[in-house]
Amino acid sequence: MAQLQAGDKAPLFTLADQNGEKVKLSGFKGRNVVVYFYPKANTPGCTTQSCALRDAEPDLAELDAEVIGISPDAPKAQKKFDDKFNLGFPLLADEDHAVAEAWGVWGEKSMYGRKYMGIIRSAFVVDPKGKIVGAFYKVSPKDTVPKVTSSLEI
Repeated sequence: MAQLQAGDKAPLFTLADQNGEKVKLSGFKGRNVVVYFYPKANTPGCTTQSCALRDAEPDLAELDAEVIGISPDAPKAQKKFDDKFNLGFPLLADEDHAVAEAWGVWGEKSMYGRKYMGIIRSAFVVDPKGKIVGAFYKVSPKDTVPKVTSSLEI
C-alpha cells in the first residue's frame, strides 16, 4: 500500500454520492478539499469523525475548503447516514474500493484476532491545484478536524 505524501498529485476520481449524483475531484479545482475515508457509515467512530467535520464546516469554509467523505458503503447507506446526522456534504460510494486503493487507504486490518481488508481511516487536504498538502493515515476521529485545519492554515 503506497501512501500519498504532501506534494503528491491527488489521484482523480468520479464516484456516486448519497443522492446518486456523480462527483468528480476535478470538479473542485480552484478550491481546497478535505477528502476523508471512513470504514463504515453509521458506526460510532465514523459518526464522530463525520459530525466533527460537519460542525467544523463554517471554519473550513473560512479557509476556503469543502469536505468529501468516502467509504465502501452503497449510496443508499450513505443517504441514510447523511439524513440521520444532517451532514450536508458529499458522501461518496467506493464500493469496489478502487479509489481507496489509489489513495493508499485500503489495507489489512485486525479485529478480535481476525484479519481482513478494509478502509484505514484517513484524511487528506488537497489544494486548489490538486496537490496533497496534508496526508493523515490512521487518523483518529477526534484528531481529523485539528489535523486538516492545521494543513489549511499554512
